[in-house]
Amino acid sequence: MNKARARTRPLSHSTFRAGRDLVEMEPAAVNTVVMVSLFPKKQREPKGPSQNVPGWKLFGKVPARESAPKDSRTIQQVAGTSPTQPQQGRRKNLDFEPLSTTALILEDRPANLPAKSVEEAQRHRQEYDEMVAEAKKRELKEAQRKRKEMKERFKQEESIANAMVVWNNDILPNWENTRNTRRVRELWWQGLPPNVRGKVWSLAIGNELNITPELYEIFLSRAKERWRSFSETGSETEADDGASVADRESSLDLIKLDISRTFPPLFIFQKGGPYHDLLHSVLGAYTCYRPDVGYVQGMSFIAAVLILNLEEADAFIAFANLLNKPCQLAFFRVDHDLMLKYFAAFEVFFEENLPRLFNHFQSSNLTPDLYLIDWIFTLYSKSLPLDVACRVWDVFCRDGEEFLFRTGLGILRLYEDVLLQMDFIRSAQFLTRLPEDIGSDRLFACIAAAPMLNGNRKWSQVSSSKHEKT
Repeated sequence: MNKARARTRPLSHSTFRAGRDLVEMEPAAVNTVVMVSLFPKKQREPKGPSQNVPGWKLFGKVPARESAPKDSRTIQQVAGTSPTQPQQGRRKNLDFEPLSTTALILEDRPANLPAKSVEEAQRHRQEYDEMVAEAKKRELKEAQRKRKEMKERFKQEESIANAMVVWNNDILPNWENTRNTRRVRELWWQGLPPNVRGKVWSLAIGNELNITPELYEIFLSRAKERWRSFSETGSETEADDGASVADRESSLDLIKLDISRTFPPLFIFQKGGPYHDLLHSVLGAYTCYRPDVGYVQGMSFIAAVLILNLEEADAFIAFANLLNKPCQLAFFRVDHDLMLKYFAAFEVFFEENLPRLFNHFQSSNLTPDLYLIDWIFTLYSKSLPLDVACRVWDVFCRDGEEFLFRTGLGILRLYEDVLLQMDFIRSAQFLTRLPEDIGSDRLFACIAAAPMLNGNRKWSQVSSSKHEKT
């Protein structure tokens, strides 16, 4: 008792005031204060540097463990370890280690659950081995596929490099003398090297309109002046080119709308992209150069392909001359009579090459205009993958309009078996949205198997006979 009294210290003035306040408080508050005083906050011990680094859990952030991190192989070995099994029974020298969760099937059940029987443990071991074998098989198959693709890519790159040397050293310097030789035509069919593609296209399309870069700048300035006038006043008086204000405004709106929908996966022609203004300039200059044609939906794809392969002025020259070809002019002027004659000529070779599919389309009332218009308007640049479309353009520049319709036959031959199982609606939808995995080699093999011959008549003869009929 004396010892207890000796340890008691007299109350200070502040302690006395605190006691008086405690007496005046409500009972609930008193309990709270007493509990706080009886259980003071625990002072946190300073953490080491390693503990300040947060770790990650599936649904939140937790402090990292102090133990050294384990790699995937260590985790897998721990997951595959059972306290009741000897260490020498573990997996040894496996060339392939699965994910750590795969080995969970080998774990024993928790202590509060019945233990595995010997048969069940053996079955789980067998299932685990099967999973590992299947995973390894998939990995080996994927590795073989990648090796094959890499080998084909190297082979293709080597072929392109060799062809580039031939085109630059032998063909282009002697263009007029070599362009129609058998050797050049065969190289042309195989596809042009990308770095000479634009030059060959320009030479093959020609410049019958005698457009110069200076003339392009004149029409481009005129187009910019009109854009400025429309943006400032919203209207313009009748111009001396004969095109109405409504037609020009419609063309400008269509250009703006179509550019945003031109090769959207590339993100280079949309507003803010590196080629947006360039494409806008080429199309605007053309509407001033050919106000009788104006802008027609689909032109943006043709101009975009040319811009990807040519300089600005050269792209405009090729664009204007290309659209001046008889077939393109008939379609972009929407000359219905001429378009029907082209469709009739196409059906002659369609029936000759693919009679079963031709009869199926006839019975379904699926006419060529339902799928050919989109193909011809964009020269397949919208319907086919860009690399395949460029190869189609290669031979189109060599053979002219005939190859456009021959390419159509090649597509129909490629998907003949599929189309024979479809009705009218599904066939039309399929042909207006072709599969994205079309390979150029498969397509060109089908094109080669569709010769443009009707008896002894060639495309030019059949087409001319259709055009002569009234």
